[in-house]
Amino acid sequence: MTTSDTAAHTQPFQAEVSELLHLMVHSVYSETDIFLRELVSNASDACDKLRYEAIANPALLGEGDALKIRIAPNKAASTLTIADNGIGMERQELIDHLGTIARSGTKAFVSKLKEAKDGLGLIGQFGVGFYSAFMVAEKIVVVSRRAGESDVWSWTSSGGSGFEIARASEEDAARVQRGTEIVLHLKDDAKKYLETYEIERVVGAYSDNILFPIELVPEQGEPRQINSASALWQRSKSELTAEDYKKAYQQIGSAFDDPAMTLHYRAEGRYSYAVLLFAPSTKPFDLFEPSRKGRVKLYVRRVFITDDADLLPGYLRFIRGVVDSEDLPLNISREMLQNNPQLTQIRKAVATRVVNELESLAEKDPENFAKIWDAFGAVLKEGIYEDFERREKLLALSRFTTTSGEKRSLKDAIADFKPNQTEIYYLVGDSIERLKSNPRLEAATARGIEVLLLSDPVDAFWTSMPSEFEGKPLKSLSQGDLNLDLIPRVDETDEAKKAEPVADEAATIAVIKAALGERVSDVKASTRLTNSASCLVADSQGPSRELERILAQQNRGKPTKPILEINLRHALVTAITKAQAGSKVVDDLSLLLLEQAQILDGELPEDPAAFAARLNRLVLQGLGG
Repeated sequence: MTTSDTAAHTQPFQAEVSELLHLMVHSVYSETDIFLRELVSNASDACDKLRYEAIANPALLGEGDALKIRIAPNKAASTLTIADNGIGMERQELIDHLGTIARSGTKAFVSKLKEAKDGLGLIGQFGVGFYSAFMVAEKIVVVSRRAGESDVWSWTSSGGSGFEIARASEEDAARVQRGTEIVLHLKDDAKKYLETYEIERVVGAYSDNILFPIELVPEQGEPRQINSASALWQRSKSELTAEDYKKAYQQIGSAFDDPAMTLHYRAEGRYSYAVLLFAPSTKPFDLFEPSRKGRVKLYVRRVFITDDADLLPGYLRFIRGVVDSEDLPLNISREMLQNNPQLTQIRKAVATRVVNELESLAEKDPENFAKIWDAFGAVLKEGIYEDFERREKLLALSRFTTTSGEKRSLKDAIADFKPNQTEIYYLVGDSIERLKSNPRLEAATARGIEVLLLSDPVDAFWTSMPSEFEGKPLKSLSQGDLNLDLIPRVDETDEAKKAEPVADEAATIAVIKAALGERVSDVKASTRLTNSASCLVADSQGPSRELERILAQQNRGKPTKPILEINLRHALVTAITKAQAGSKVVDDLSLLLLEQAQILDGELPEDPAAFAARLNRLVLQGLGG
């Protein structure tokens, strides 16, 4: 070792380093708490490295204390110390590891970070996590002894001018037998981090699952461990019980119910990560918040990063749990995580695995799947609208109330197809009860056809796109033309009704059109109705009436004029044909056809007072008054 190696040495930072530190503090890190997470994470890494090197050289561990991390506040000196007994650093390693941002290429790094284009890929290449401590510290002193070495070195910096490296004092050397001690001289506005409850809060939020014990060393009293030191998701499934998973779910998800589904696995290959996810059995209060925020926490090597990384698509936001990556850089902001290519691949793979697991649960454990569907079915159906890649799987998962029963799958519906039936029929509305009495069901009911009754608001959206399942198109009973003639009726006596007198189609339609004017876009003879007089339908090329209604409530457009379909065999319609064209009776009966169709759809007539007067007039007329 040369004299220059042992003498105190001051190394200035490059000119742009102060600018880089400013960017790190104000751009990359949005919360000051993050400094403690970074330093604890670095300490954990140091313990991990020693544990790994000790496999080949057990003497490195010696007979000292078990690997751990210690945090010691000192209010009198306004210092916060974070120490570990991990691998430690030699003089050159201190320069390399803590002077990383002073290496060549920093100028290009700063430039690219400013452009906000390539920063997310570069931050991991520069060990800037340590420098987040300058958010709270006006001066940092690092004392380190590498495992198996006798020399102890000190690194000191106030951030702006550079750093000084020197041989540690005898007092420091005696205190640091192995590993690294970081002493932060806190700024006045960061003194809160000297409070033990504040330290415990941050460690609990970000570092609870660090695998090494984190000891808090108070100024008075005995040291105590403040983390659980157990990342359950990193353990083998064979080691864990159902009770272990339940406790983990309730802790991770801040829940009180039992999980209806547990998914625990480790992915190996291009990217390595552990996954522990749960589906709740009850609906949380914030399920339909506009933000649609997910609740899966992102960890990197057992260090909490964020719970806002959108690890699953919005329609799986009810899933709780953890994804723990071995490859992502620790020192990366939650803002930059959104565009990380590794995380994009993890998101895709985990979402597919969750959907597959739901499929398996639906087949093997229908009771627990039913709990998930009851609580989150409306949310899962958002994926039918949003996720084209998994639409078929999500349709297979979906359970429906139909005219044949509850919790029916599309496979169930196809299995019960009637002769000559080629489409899956559905009806969208605002309540199951109103849908069951909807006149548009009549033709399907007469043929025993099962119809999906869709009453969730999202149903109006996903059915607005052309959809099919196992090659069978989904067809609305309230939109476009409908022809069920090839499907036989259940009751043969219904066939006899075809011989009953019918109103003259052309003349009746012309009279009703004249009476209704611009209130409707068209009047047509109906193939949907067998008992009711009329119904309203939408054109096959436009949105459904239910979707238009929802969008209008959100001030996102006005409803178009509907098509009025009439039952030419109904007495009310034949009465119009018999009445004198242009008479008040014809106008009243035509408007009544429209208004009763609106009421059956859950709408108010355009003019309720005029409707009441018209109805009273017709009733009195029928009574001979």
